[in-house]
Order: sequence, then structure tokens, then C-alpha cells
Amino acid sequence: MIIGVPKEIKVLEHRVGLVPSSVREFVAHGHKVIVETNAGAGINFTDDDYKNAGAEIVDTAKEVFDRADMIVKVKEPQPVECEMLRENQILFTYLHLAADAKQAKGLMESGCIAIAYETVTDIYGRLPLLAPMSEVAGRLSVMVGANYLQKHHGGCGRLISGVPGVDSAKVLVIGGGVAGFNSARMAVGLGANVTILERNHDRLRYLDDYFSGKVNVIYSGRDSIEKYGCESDIVIGAVLIPGASAPKLIKRDMLSKMIPNSVMVDIAIDQGGCFETSKATTHKEPVYEVDGIVHYCVANMPGAVPLTSALALNNAVLPYGLQIADMGWVEAVRLNEHLKNGLNVCKGKIVYKPVADSLNLDYSDNISELAA
Repeated sequence: MIIGVPKEIKVLEHRVGLVPSSVREFVAHGHKVIVETNAGAGINFTDDDYKNAGAEIVDTAKEVFDRADMIVKVKEPQPVECEMLRENQILFTYLHLAADAKQAKGLMESGCIAIAYETVTDIYGRLPLLAPMSEVAGRLSVMVGANYLQKHHGGCGRLISGVPGVDSAKVLVIGGGVAGFNSARMAVGLGANVTILERNHDRLRYLDDYFSGKVNVIYSGRDSIEKYGCESDIVIGAVLIPGASAPKLIKRDMLSKMIPNSVMVDIAIDQGGCFETSKATTHKEPVYEVDGIVHYCVANMPGAVPLTSALALNNAVLPYGLQIADMGWVEAVRLNEHLKNGLNVCKGKIVYKPVADSLNLDYSDNISELAA
């Protein structure tokens, strides 16, 4: 199989679909890898690094898309990339289609086979290809929240750790999954007063046991969201419904009750955001203000630390990518039910129900017929 790696073109996105060590693994399995020139330059991987790993370097993204059987990326294809996709070509990347009808339409029109990292599962029902970026985003959320608490960045001017005799910042984390857990760990490490809101009772018990009283672990509901949201300096939205739109847990009318110039960080923005006032931003213009509250809603948060993020992502993605390349997508999803869960669009059809439901599109569950 020919594996293609284009340079990412989303604003200030420096990650890369395959790092040289991953290219070497594909080549060792007998596959050919073509990489767009300077695809890894943003994280200091040169064209020579890729050549030494066995890749062929090409001048344009168009050549990558024209020649490759499978495209491996990081972020969802931009409109110009959707136009370059072709029928039966495999796309393996993050998609986050539930909040992106335009992209879904582009993928359907291309006739490609689009497999989304964020809906691939494992035997425990977890999301192994989303987890590393959730870990990064969770840890970053506290760092950026603390940064924008600074007065000259629009915040209320409170130091997250406090100092002797002065309270530390109150940090509310809504959602106790991978992202929320990592947010809480970072916030505790910086000395904040942390509360986690979670609905799953088993997860509540795990979090309570893990943090051993260092964190307030509270059942999540309308009352608790309003109570703790209104008294927090930083609110981190870390909720996830796999493949579906995020629920809007903080409504606009609540903002007027919150601490003036507090900061809200929406990790769920890739799935539409979990605050009613959220709108996707970029690393170029990461924040905006609504009703006196600072909003940080960058849709590719891990792109701020692209070297760490690309390496962590490649570690998780590589086994699945090799399985697709070695077997072909039809056999791979037939033998691996968890990889099959990653299949979102297939030959013009939406084949992942939460996406179809979120976008009010027709859903097809007849993957065998599409594969034939």
C-alpha cells in the first residue's frame, strides 16, 4: 500500500501524521510512504530524516493525494483537501464530524473511506487514539487558564497557586474522563482548589480514591454546575459523548453570575463545545470575551505543543495504521470491531450513528454491502 503524509494546513498546526520512526515501521512492513516536503519541519523533522526512514519526499500535497492509497493526517481535512480526496481512498485522521456538516458533506461527496481516530475503541470501551490528545489538552487547559487569569490577558488577576495568606484559585473541571482527570492532576499540582463534576458513579469512586481528599469530587447536575461554576476562577469543560455533539452545560445567562473576568476553557470545542457561548478559535486568536468572562476555545489545543503531541499520537495510531495497510480496510474492520467503530464515512454514506444523528443525515449500517 502507498501511504501518504501531507503537511498539515490548519492555522498554526505543526503536528504531522507520521513521524520518521513510524515511517520506518510502515516501510519494514513492505509499504511505500510518500511525504510532502517540510511536513515535519514544524517539529524539527527534516526531509532527510524522512528519507533516512525510507520515505519518498514529494513537492506538493496534490501529489500525495493523487498517489496514496491511504492518507494519514492529524487534523480533519480542510476544504481544499476534501476536494483532493478520491473514491475508495482511505483517510485516517481526527474528523470530529458531529460539529462539522460541511466537512461531512465533502467526505461523502469524495467517496472516500474516512476512519476517525476519535471513535476507535478498545476492549474496555475506551478511546485509545483520542486519549493521548485528551491527556495533552487536559494538562494544557490548566496552563492556559492560569495564563489568562493574569490581568494583562483579561483575567481577574489571581495567581492559581495563591501565596501564604492568600487563597489559591478555584478550578472547576466538568467531566472526569481522560481530559478532566489530567486537568485536575495539573491543577492540584499547581496548588489550586479543585472540584471535579462527574456523572458516572464508578468514575466518581475512582476519582475520589485517586485524589484522596485533595479534590472535591461531586456528582454533576444543573445545581452543582451552577453552584461551583459561579464561584470558580477557572472553569474547564471536559465532557465527551463519543462521536456526538457535546452537551451545552453552561448557558449564557449563567455568565452574569460568575466571577468577573474568570476564565472558561472548552476542551470539548472539537465536538461543538460544552458552553453555550463557545465558538472555535485558533492559536492565532485563542480567546474572546462574553459578558465579562474570558473564553479559550482553541480547536486544536495539543497543536500548541506539537512535538510532544505528534510523538504521543503516533505511538497510539501506529498499530491501527499498520493493520489497515497490511490487511486493507475491508479486512481490517471485519476482524477488528474496535477499528470498525472508527469508520465514520464510507463511499458516500455516514456509517457512524452519533454523527448521523448530530447532523440529521441518513445513516447506513450496511458496511458489508458498501465494502463489497
